Amino acid sequence: MATWTFLGLQDGASPLMEQLIFFHDHIMVVLIMIITFVGYMLASVLSNSLINRFMLEHQTIELIWTAVPAIILIFIALPSLRLLYLLDEVNNPSITLKTVGHQWYWSYEYSDFLNVEFDSYMTPTNELDLSGFRLLDVDNRTVLPMNTQIRIVITAADVIHSWTVPALGVKADAIPGRLNQTSFLMSRPGLFYGQCSEICGANHSFMPIVIESVNTNSFLNWISSYSD
Repeated sequence: MATWTFLGLQDGASPLMEQLIFFHDHIMVVLIMIITFVGYMLASVLSNSLINRFMLEHQTIELIWTAVPAIILIFIALPSLRLLYLLDEVNNPSITLKTVGHQWYWSYEYSDFLNVEFDSYMTPTNELDLSGFRLLDVDNRTVLPMNTQIRIVITAADVIHSWTVPALGVKADAIPGRLNQTSFLMSRPGLFYGQCSEICGANHSFMPIVIESVNTNSFLNWISSYSD
């Protein structure tokens, strides 16, 4: 979870988020190389008082400064397209979770089980435990098994919302009258926090998301106890 003064990306809790972090680092290396080279050239030009009055054109250097950026863009575009298709892929999900955005809370339905549905509201500050996080904790966490392919189907009941969990690399708009879907796989246990990322009204800041990643046996026990 991101805290104060933390400027980097959160640790990835899913393979997709890890791939996004790798792509970010790849782009940053390319940017640093470009900025260093361009900065060196600018500094050398500004500090050099000599000019060549007879050089009006130079086709070789023009070819180089046209071809090199094109090659750099290819090195950026290919991993970007690969990642784009990976993010859109839904691979034989074991569990389907339906989430509905409301003003200003989330509703969850476990479609593979009977009568497992609940609303998730933000925990008020005056009811928060000492170990809780203000504006991030909820009364009903969304419990899901780790190392399991999960499909989430997202819609809204009133206005546009956005279901976002940064540590999982998931962000999907919840649009009234439309079903969006995305998938993810959690690679480790833990609590993963998110928030609505689409301005949806006065209490937009107060509809957090908490995903609790547990092992399969704990998930089945939770489902059994909830159904009972």
